[in-house]
Amino acid sequence: MNNSLISSIIFFHLLIVSVRSDVLSDSCSQAAKGDPNINVDFCVSSLRVDPKAKSATSVADLVDVAINTAVSDATSIGSVISNLLSNKGLEQYVRRCLEDCSELYSDAGSNLKSGEQAFEGKDYGKANSEISAAMDASTTCEEQFKEKKGVASPLTKENGDFNQLTAISLAFINMVQK
Repeated sequence: MNNSLISSIIFFHLLIVSVRSDVLSDSCSQAAKGDPNINVDFCVSSLRVDPKAKSATSVADLVDVAINTAVSDATSIGSVISNLLSNKGLEQYVRRCLEDCSELYSDAGSNLKSGEQAFEGKDYGKANSEISAAMDASTTCEEQFKEKKGVASPLTKENGDFNQLTAISLAFINMVQK
């Protein structure tokens, strides 16, 4: 009898863990269907590193995970930019672009935090607006490098990943609203 009780407990625990992990995969799949800029595998792998993703029971739980992942990414990009700016031989145009990008990503972190607060207060319009403003950082940063012929952005991957993380946050918020 004791073994069957233990077996039942283990079975239900595995069932709950399985259902929870499906929330992330299912939410990422649904988000990708609604936005061609979202890659399901990127979504799942990026958010899975946050322990809160493992305990998520709904897409609403994943909004916080997605936003926090984007905030961390913005901070990480700021560090990458600082490292690039430490190169004394950097072309002046590229240096100015990187300095602009640094400011953009600093502002993006603030926008994301404001968007998260708005979401928690169920002010979905403001949440969307703030996260959309954060998303603009990656696009603006990337585009300014293209304004001078022959200059390539050293942040293309970082800008693309950040854009996708903010798109995931927006998609999840829109899924909660429906």
